[in-house]
Amino acid sequence: MPALPDPKSLEALRAWDTPTICNALEIVAPARRAYGFTRRPLVAPFPELKPVVGFARTALIRSREPHPRDRESATRLRLAYYEHIAAQPLPSLSVIQDIDGPDTGFGAFWGEVQTHVHAGLGCVGVITDGSVRDLDAMSPNFFVLAGSVMPSHAHVHLVDFGGTVSVAGMVVSANDVIHADRHGAVIVPHDVVDKIPEAVDLLARRERVIIEASKQPGFSIERLRQAFRDQDEIH
Repeated sequence: MPALPDPKSLEALRAWDTPTICNALEIVAPARRAYGFTRRPLVAPFPELKPVVGFARTALIRSREPHPRDRESATRLRLAYYEHIAAQPLPSLSVIQDIDGPDTGFGAFWGEVQTHVHAGLGCVGVITDGSVRDLDAMSPNFFVLAGSVMPSHAHVHLVDFGGTVSVAGMVVSANDVIHADRHGAVIVPHDVVDKIPEAVDLLARRERVIIEASKQPGFSIERLRQAFRDQDEIH
């Protein structure tokens, strides 16, 4: 099993948006071209935030019905989940699947309290198909992608944590590396994290040929054909 990427390598990936990371993965991990990313739209309440990269911490929630545990058992589960969030390697990124079926997002797990607690434990954000609230009171710079925005937490409670979850078509396991921004999220395999910058540079140099050609006076189909030929020579 490859070694975990170091924090500096992860931080370097924040220089690019998630579509660019997806493009780079087509070069360094071509087998993942058609999976490993969100495939349904999510709400980005703070679209101006810089991309985030972190190690996934996973959980399942429900809110339509009251939780079946007594208060003491529910508290033990919640604290164990927070230990999951705070565990190494960091930074963590919470990925939570709402399993209420057609009532997904009925109650919000995320708001003022949860964002501040998670941020304090080394978590940089959340990706969930559930709902969020308290947008004006959330921890500053805490990244959010959510299925919806709703006013109530209803009966929201943790069902389990640490397993494999599916959010907006992205299947995630604990400690997967996730890159996310307002466009969505993608899993970056551990063994290709260090290869992403070189792939991004290659793509940028190839795309630059096409873009610059399109800006020139007299741009035509023939010049576009030549730009494609020139692009193919860049390695």
